[in-house]
Amino acid sequence: MDPLAALSDPERALLRPAPVPARVEVMAAVRTDRRFSDPAWVFERKLDGIRCIAIRDGDGVRLLSRNHLPLERRFPGLAGHVGDAGPEGDFVLDGEVVAFAGGRTSFGALQGGGRGVVLYLFDVLHVAGHDVTALPLRARKGVLRRAVRFGGPVRFTPHRNRDGEELYARACRAGWEGLIAKRADAPYTHGRSPDWLKFKCDARQELVVGGFTAPRGGRTDLGALLVGHYDDGALRYAGRVGTGFTRATLGDLAARLGPLRRDDPPFADAPRLRDATWVEPRLVAEVGFTEWTRDGRLRHPRFLGLRDDKDPREVVRE
Repeated sequence: MDPLAALSDPERALLRPAPVPARVEVMAAVRTDRRFSDPAWVFERKLDGIRCIAIRDGDGVRLLSRNHLPLERRFPGLAGHVGDAGPEGDFVLDGEVVAFAGGRTSFGALQGGGRGVVLYLFDVLHVAGHDVTALPLRARKGVLRRAVRFGGPVRFTPHRNRDGEELYARACRAGWEGLIAKRADAPYTHGRSPDWLKFKCDARQELVVGGFTAPRGGRTDLGALLVGHYDDGALRYAGRVGTGFTRATLGDLAARLGPLRRDDPPFADAPRLRDATWVEPRLVAEVGFTEWTRDGRLRHPRFLGLRDDKDPREVVRE
């Protein structure tokens, strides 16, 4: 079945014959504290996973993270499932790889590897020889439904067409990370866009690791991570993260940070710490916390996992 056959004439006029791109800059959401309901927007569950672009261009299916890292070896078998479920010919699909813990998507659960992972697809960029990014979102979702045979680990991301405030309240009660609100008539644009908005239930932030402190008591390998975010090109200190680790996590972090040691702090406003070891700002950590303090520090931070799908230089305070 031709996934483009059901498009209206005005929608078909927006299609552009094009080769499959080698890689894609994903459309990203802007965080907002404004909650609203609007029939001109759709509302999706915010998934706590790793963004994934699935590309078939004649050489099999490739899975790429948002910063273009290959994901096939990290999630073995998933590319094959996407290839079986996807439309014939070349395609580019957008989604999120997730794993579940206690009925909820969990970024931490993804750290264990590829078993039990699911790819939730929510957009299509290229299909049947055409770039479809100029289509409005509702039309692209219709194309996605017709193009992919959903089942098993390849699933369609459900959405609501209105009642964003009600769904947000339900999401937070259920322990979800939040919602993504998307303007229904918007095209797919590359980069961060106000046509996609994040309604977050809890405070989470990607932060760059710039150092660590020495372990104390029964702790091994390291004590706390020293983290920060970029602001006008400078790495700003945001505090220390000393909870959320397992013994295995501490060992893995120590092994990754050891080769990155440096003599001087990478932070423009580095704290004075006697037991600090400074490192090159190459690793990005996902951190949960309760709030930002007035002086720009994290309150009650906890380590959730490392993100290898984020470029450290793109990490800014949300």
